[in-house]
Amino acid sequence: MPDVPPPAHASADASPAPLPTSLVMLLAVACALSVANVYYAQPLLDAIGREFLLDEGAVGVVVTATQLGCAVALLFVVPLGDLLDRRRLMLAQLGLLVLALGAVAVSANTPWLLAGMVALGLLGTAMTQGLLALSAALAAPGERGRVVGAAQGGVVIGLLLARTVAGVVADAWGWRAVYVVSAVMAALLAWVLLRRLPRRRLPTATLSYRDLLRSMATLLATEPVLRVRGMIALLMFAAISVFWTALVLPLSAPPHSLSHAAVGGFGLVGVLGVLMAARAGRWADRGLGQRTTGTGLVLLCLAWAPIALLDHSLWALALGVLVLDVALQALHVTNQTMIFSISAQSHSRLVGSYMMFYAVGSGLGGIASTAVYARAGWLGVCALGAAISVTALVFWAATLPRKASPPPSSSRQGCTA
Repeated sequence: MPDVPPPAHASADASPAPLPTSLVMLLAVACALSVANVYYAQPLLDAIGREFLLDEGAVGVVVTATQLGCAVALLFVVPLGDLLDRRRLMLAQLGLLVLALGAVAVSANTPWLLAGMVALGLLGTAMTQGLLALSAALAAPGERGRVVGAAQGGVVIGLLLARTVAGVVADAWGWRAVYVVSAVMAALLAWVLLRRLPRRRLPTATLSYRDLLRSMATLLATEPVLRVRGMIALLMFAAISVFWTALVLPLSAPPHSLSHAAVGGFGLVGVLGVLMAARAGRWADRGLGQRTTGTGLVLLCLAWAPIALLDHSLWALALGVLVLDVALQALHVTNQTMIFSISAQSHSRLVGSYMMFYAVGSGLGGIASTAVYARAGWLGVCALGAAISVTALVFWAATLPRKASPPPSSSRQGCTA
């Protein structure tokens, strides 16, 4: 039997008609270009570390600075989508994103670089999560999983292309050119969204900004689905960050000595994660969220076995990356589909609250990864990632909804008499 789907409390979140494919694709592309800014630095850590004199144990602070920006965005910026016109808000954020990318491209010292990374994390996250919330708000209830899955597929593509494009551009023109190219793409995206985003009136909250922020704590306190899915997100993104943050260090060193482009190319192995994102959304629409979650968490645990063989086989590493990305997308889309069903008036706050767990997990995973690598090497990184993954699986199993107990035997006999 299918799992019981999460409750949908609001009837006001229905769209009059299914979204056109062209608009769904635009939302997916916008998600890809936005989220890429948060991840460009991962395959560039060795080059950035050399220029700013950061050793292997300290260079993870660049990723952590980006995640700090993510956390600020999720707490104070993303919830604004429940109050303000989302179209205007996104265009303003894109303008600021162009400035932040320029600041990183010309950064002259470590504090300047880290400040720019905080700004990129803030604005890239605000754009991405705002677009996901907008996708959920524009979609009819029966297609929400499909639409959110497509938008999340764009996020996957952005993640993959961020690492690959960053590697190729950095090999050709240096790591700073990566952020110049991204600034140009952000400006073009702003022009397209200005012309194509619909001017549709969407449900909004009748709260002050202060009350809006306070209501996020209320949502966390009163919605068990949000708490459980948030903790799963924290653990799974910590595991993912452990992997991707440290990966460039052994691959760029002997005996592999791979280029930035080759290191970034490993992200393309996870392209099947895009297909999994769309499929997981449809499964969640059918009420199969718990089954998808269990499968995804088992895969997350199993992925570390081939990943641990990096020193012996890059093919085994590629297999591990594939399994890791498929698991991530199945879990992430399922989580989002389940929390978006809670309330149409709270989509931005829900995604902000949920992704706070993501930011905390990614930040902790990033700083722990390089510290563990400096002390215990790649096998230490894999042991850390596997331990976090197993913890996520155990947590999910412990929080599964329990079936109602059968009635006492005397009641059953009375009913059949």
